Amino acid sequence: MPRLLFLAILAVQIGRARAAEPSQVRLPTAQYVGASGCQSSSCHGGAGEKRSQYITWARHDIHTRGYASLTNARADRIAEALGIPARPDGLPAATASTRCTVCHSPFHAIPQAQRLPAADPTESISCESCHGPAGGWLRGHTRPDWTYATRVGAGMRDLKSFYVRANTCVACHQNVDSDIIAAGHPELLFELDGQSTAQPKHWRDPEESGPRAWLTGQAVALRELSWRLAMNPSADAKTLAHWNALVWLLSHVTAAEGHLVTIAEPGRAPHDQQFARVQQQADALARRAAHTEFPRDFAPRMLVRLAALDGEFAPATGTPREILFRRAQRLVLAIERLTMANLPPAQRNLPASGLSTMREDLRSEAAFDPAHFASLLGKFRLSLGEAAP
Repeated sequence: MPRLLFLAILAVQIGRARAAEPSQVRLPTAQYVGASGCQSSSCHGGAGEKRSQYITWARHDIHTRGYASLTNARADRIAEALGIPARPDGLPAATASTRCTVCHSPFHAIPQAQRLPAADPTESISCESCHGPAGGWLRGHTRPDWTYATRVGAGMRDLKSFYVRANTCVACHQNVDSDIIAAGHPELLFELDGQSTAQPKHWRDPEESGPRAWLTGQAVALRELSWRLAMNPSADAKTLAHWNALVWLLSHVTAAEGHLVTIAEPGRAPHDQQFARVQQQADALARRAAHTEFPRDFAPRMLVRLAALDGEFAPATGTPREILFRRAQRLVLAIERLTMANLPPAQRNLPASGLSTMREDLRSEAAFDPAHFASLLGKFRLSLGEAAP
């Protein structure tokens, strides 16, 4: 085949491949219309699987309570501890602080020129918080001649990509400043698969995509923690322990799967260099995991491998107790998701009581006993053997 003809055919093939992938765009001046733009019965406020998304969100989704949670007594105590000044209009102080509204009421951060009058900041975490500003795609996204790529090209966020979805969720579901935690805000552990499953769904995920969502989410969580530590290597011990736990977990996962980007356990490099290196590794792992079709045996194989880590919680390891507690938290979350992912009923039901017991063992860091947790994990590992066909 002549070289020029070959290159022409190759160019066409590359163009077709790229055309099949949605191209995400950023529209810095796009208009936000508010959830009311989606509530019509002829759109997402009606009956049927493709028409009830607004109803599902409005009636059942905890995200609708984001703003309201800034008006309760707990929010008042946190605001007082943080020194947030009182509002002159008498409304709760937290409702005017960008440190709070950035996650609990995102429309507060959108310039008024980009918000239509119906885009009320008090509607909490609503449609456009996840799907992106609707001004560019609201009128056209239901047209039969608009493909998914067309909608994404018009500014709709590509949430079918687990990588994009994890990036959309992680900022508010993990990145809480340490002084806000110290003031009384609950600690947040980001885990994409479990949190997506717990939310009342108005969407469909591909079959057998649980491990993909879980691993992508954990890699993005590690990337974000690594970024924070690279910016501030002298961060508090709790943040370091969370980071160590994720590095530890993902190093075991990637060591067993040669096709994934390897996460290496911490070495002796200076902290800022070490965090920056892991940040890059974690992002590469998240991108790879988001587009990997894991075989059906991935979940049970990984479940067995992780359950065999009971020896790493023995007192003789010399690992600080705070780090062991954070590792146990991440490990139990992983085991829970892998247990639920594509396992036959016999394997899913038998270890359930062991999972519940391990969760109970992690209710309090002060009461955490690594040796006791190791024994529970060992029993769980034995139950997997009994559940195997």
